[in-house]
Amino acid sequence: MASLSAALVRGAVTSPFKHPGRPGATLPTGRLTLPAAHAAPGPLAAYRRICGFPTPESGPLPLTYPHVLAFPLAMRLMTGRDFPLPVVGLVHTWIEISGHRPVRPGEALEPTVYAAGLTAHRRGTEVTMVTEARVGGELVWESRSGYLSRHATKAEAAPRSEEEALKGEREAPALPSVAEWRLPGDLGRRYGAVSGDRNPIHLHPLTARLFGFPRAIAHGMWTVARCLAEADRQGGELRTVRVEFRAPVLLPTSVTYAADPAGNAFALRSGSGRVHLTGTVTRTS
Repeated sequence: MASLSAALVRGAVTSPFKHPGRPGATLPTGRLTLPAAHAAPGPLAAYRRICGFPTPESGPLPLTYPHVLAFPLAMRLMTGRDFPLPVVGLVHTWIEISGHRPVRPGEALEPTVYAAGLTAHRRGTEVTMVTEARVGGELVWESRSGYLSRHATKAEAAPRSEEEALKGEREAPALPSVAEWRLPGDLGRRYGAVSGDRNPIHLHPLTARLFGFPRAIAHGMWTVARCLAEADRQGGELRTVRVEFRAPVLLPTSVTYAADPAGNAFALRSGSGRVHLTGTVTRTS
């Protein structure tokens, strides 16, 4: 957790000197790896509680938990001098996670992180970050995440129809409502204490306003984990998930979790119908 806090400070210092959209930008080619270690029981139990995972503490790690363990490593890479995008303002746009087999809490995970590629985006430049976790050399878990650095582009300057402008904000699969959750104003602080991610946009309305948000916003990875905790109740072991982040969740608020009868496709939306995320999962029988 200390390394993640240091990375956040380093990102705040280095971001003003980076220029997204610079022609010929390249990514660092190296990989960062941490020594193998098992998940600490206390933080793992706290994570299960705040995300609502019903699995007993002796059960496999939640599918999202290796991402939390490896996130300080990803932040270290993204705040390095040779990383071309400023970490301040990066928007998590999507994530794919694959659990190749269940990981038990007592198993020692060795996480590795690297940057896989830069892609032009309508609103800027998107980087794909890859995280892998191994046990005794065996690849047991991996994820790919997209992070968007916003800057002026020709595509963004082109006029869009009203229909295009609204796309992604209110459109979502026609899924039935399953559960409603009341999210308190301090959720970001509570999740930050568990995950170590104390980004100011999640902590308090005053600090969130410095970055253009009227109120603090929920962590995107908390929303993914909470949805997977609900999907976990459908039975069958979750093996993969793909989530598209569509709009931030302002705190406090109420949100609705919607899913198909099998729980394989899901969405999180507000009472006004605004879609915050959409996702799909696969599971073992």
